[in-house]
Amino acid sequence: MPNRHTVGDEQDKWDWRRLGQSSFFGELRKALQRHKQRMKRIEVVAAVITDGDTYLTTQRKGGDWDGYWEFPGGKIEAGETPQEALVREIHEELDVLITVGDKLCTVEYDYPTFHLTMHCYLCTLSEGAPKLSEHKAIRRLKASELSSLTWLPADVEVVAHLQAHEETLQ
Repeated sequence: MPNRHTVGDEQDKWDWRRLGQSSFFGELRKALQRHKQRMKRIEVVAAVITDGDTYLTTQRKGGDWDGYWEFPGGKIEAGETPQEALVREIHEELDVLITVGDKLCTVEYDYPTFHLTMHCYLCTLSEGAPKLSEHKAIRRLKASELSSLTWLPADVEVVAHLQAHEETLQ
């Protein structure tokens, strides 16, 4: 019988005798990094659609995050630029055409089963009025009002960014 007290699979073995030492957090960090490397990775785009001093938000319909709010968008398909994906996704979801402007931010977020990379762009409506097809509701809110909604975890960082830079983005 080995003299080592371990827990986990071969890659994640921890020597519990070392946990009492100062390297505990280093070992924990390494285990979390290995877990993150094995997680499914999803890259998406989100449209922060502006109209004067308001932002268009959508409420999810169905699934694990039913009722949560988000900035609309979706996955980047093979061969698409982020901007092309955004135009396609917004047309599919809201039946409108948008003009994609500057990149606002990129959010990295670890959901329980996947790692999300979300590229967010400032956009404006160029043709049509948004229609509900994949969402429960659409709201246009000022940056100061965005906190009144229950957001998807990754979108919370976008809301904070908009609120922190409210004056410079208008």
